[in-house]
Amino acid sequence: MATADVEIEQLSSTQQVMELEKQYVLQNYGRYPLAIRRGKGTWLYDFNGKRYLDLISGIGVNALGHAHPRLTRVIREQAGLLIHCSNLYFHEYQGKLAEKLAKHSGLQRTFFCNSGTEAMEGAMKMIRSHGNGVSSSKIEIIALENSFHGRSLGALSITGQPKYRMDFEPLLAGPRWIQPNDMAALEASVNDNTAAIVLEGIQGEGGIYPMYAEFLRKARELADKHNALLVFDATQCGVGRTGTWFSHQLIAPDVNPDVMVTAKPLACGLPLGVVMCNERAAASIRPGMHGSTFGGGALACRAALEFIDIMENGLLEQVGRVGEYFRAGLRDLATKHSFIKEVRGAGLMIGVELDRPGKNYVMRGIEEGLLFNATHETVLRFLPPYILTEKEVDRALRTLGKLFRVVKV
Repeated sequence: MATADVEIEQLSSTQQVMELEKQYVLQNYGRYPLAIRRGKGTWLYDFNGKRYLDLISGIGVNALGHAHPRLTRVIREQAGLLIHCSNLYFHEYQGKLAEKLAKHSGLQRTFFCNSGTEAMEGAMKMIRSHGNGVSSSKIEIIALENSFHGRSLGALSITGQPKYRMDFEPLLAGPRWIQPNDMAALEASVNDNTAAIVLEGIQGEGGIYPMYAEFLRKARELADKHNALLVFDATQCGVGRTGTWFSHQLIAPDVNPDVMVTAKPLACGLPLGVVMCNERAAASIRPGMHGSTFGGGALACRAALEFIDIMENGLLEQVGRVGEYFRAGLRDLATKHSFIKEVRGAGLMIGVELDRPGKNYVMRGIEEGLLFNATHETVLRFLPPYILTEKEVDRALRTLGKLFRVVKV
């Protein structure tokens, strides 16, 4: 018997794993009935050794898939040197990573934290400080319906989906809601009391909805006119996911924000989030006004540097190429199944909107060894690792074709 098989036999069963969680873990997640043991490349394996093609990558986190040899090597090496020293002291990787992020984003300053939600909280403090520096009445934030910015109270306050907000109200005052890509509503809403306009270049949790180029340009124009900050939430659509470093770079010429937050793929599974900003926005946060105990630790920053080096040496182009190949295959499936309303996205951030709930397709996909999820109820969401190949896309398309034929809703 192979060593891996012996290891699996010695482990708890899937049922035991689930029962322990039900007894001791806060029941805030609606988990699928699958327990993961290990991963390799674009594949995950359960406790029985069954493998699954991973097209969700930890909800857009595992950009290099699982057990990537270069990432594994630097994590092992760095763990033996320094994992964390706090932000009381310098280490050698924060500055190097901030320099790389400035190069690819055009934003000079970076604050390091641990997640997209924490990054958005930092951006919210930047917005409030900037507004207060102008006028005590400059507190309004223009936010978009259908958006998602995180689970904390501040981030929820500008999340444009009532189902996430309703149990925690009252939240922070100040947001004014408009529909995505509604130019007239945007122009009518921004005024001298506006502290910021906040948006996702492509709404992720809201169903993979892109913002139009003219909408982004108008947001930039109005932010400049009224001395407001333009804030892009690139937590899901950033750091290469769209085939560009950040989603707003899909348009030419691109529209530069004052502040941009991102997190998910940056350290390929280790917790790392960032707030990037220009000098104007950076001036709103002075020494002692903000911080993070774990943010920007040596281990996470070194992993992110390794990831960016891999991206700079061909992987970014692969995301664009394979993503277009995947979307073309999905569009072909749409011609054969009338319940597929639209295929959307860029790079390897892909949504397939159905005229029906998507949960049954997700559940049957697990049975067939294919992992993805449904967001906004009717949108199948695919956020695969950046190392996905055309051959693996072909396999996924065959399985999806089968699901679309046999799943009854």
